[in-house]
Amino acid sequence: MAERMVDRLSLTQLRRLQSLASLRKSHMGEMSVDRFLYKVRALEDPEIFLVTSKAAINCAL
Repeated sequence: MAERMVDRLSLTQLRRLQSLASLRKSHMGEMSVDRFLYKVRALEDPEIFLVTSKAAINCAL
């Protein structure tokens, strides 16, 4: 999955997505997919949201 994200997002977009890495350390186990996607949407980049939401759906299935 990470390979697909790397192919579809620019380095700048990946770094913006990386800014959410602190979530992993704190409350990621307690966070729902909806809440995670809410935080991704807050990055205000439709392409990041599209690629990440597709990855989340694939993981959930």
